[in-house]
Amino acid sequence: MTSLRNNPSDGPRDAYLDAARACILDVGWRRTTLTEVARRAGVSRMTIYRSWSDMQTLLGDLMTREWTGVVQTALAAQDPAQPAVARLVDGIVGTVRVLRDNELFVRIIELDPELILPYVLSRRGRSQDLILALTDQAIRDAQAAGEVRAGSSVAIARGLLLAAHGFVLSAHTMVDDAVSEAELDAELTTLLTRTLVP
Repeated sequence: MTSLRNNPSDGPRDAYLDAARACILDVGWRRTTLTEVARRAGVSRMTIYRSWSDMQTLLGDLMTREWTGVVQTALAAQDPAQPAVARLVDGIVGTVRVLRDNELFVRIIELDPELILPYVLSRRGRSQDLILALTDQAIRDAQAAGEVRAGSSVAIARGLLLAAHGFVLSAHTMVDDAVSEAELDAELTTLLTRTLVP
């Protein structure tokens, strides 16, 4: 799988992103500054400014690294012996679960939910494009094998991502004494499976 993480030669950038992540977990994005990131990383403020001109740019790189890691974790848990539809559905549902429990994601939703809105209402982010590319390729491969219904693989992939958004962002609003998170995930599994099967 193609990774959006920084190249190995960019090791210091990962350390700076780690420092930014720690800041956001501690005080939230609004109270995190490039100066504080530099302090936590043990470098000068200008060192950080050479890589990121502002916190928004840094946050974009941090979220791309974080969400790409979530996708990689879910893909690594897949069973290659499963049929294509089950593997694809398990990958999506697994990504939803891991993302929903990711501490950076949870912290952003708790303190700074407006940071997520552009990626829901206005535009796609780099990690969303990565997910779409991986899903599109998996759908095309499965279509060629006759395991996924005919249709535009791009449109199907985008439909799956839109469905998954709700289970990431809003599942907590649907969990109560009547319905558990596990039951909702089972519904997502059914929804995705029925969408994909021929």
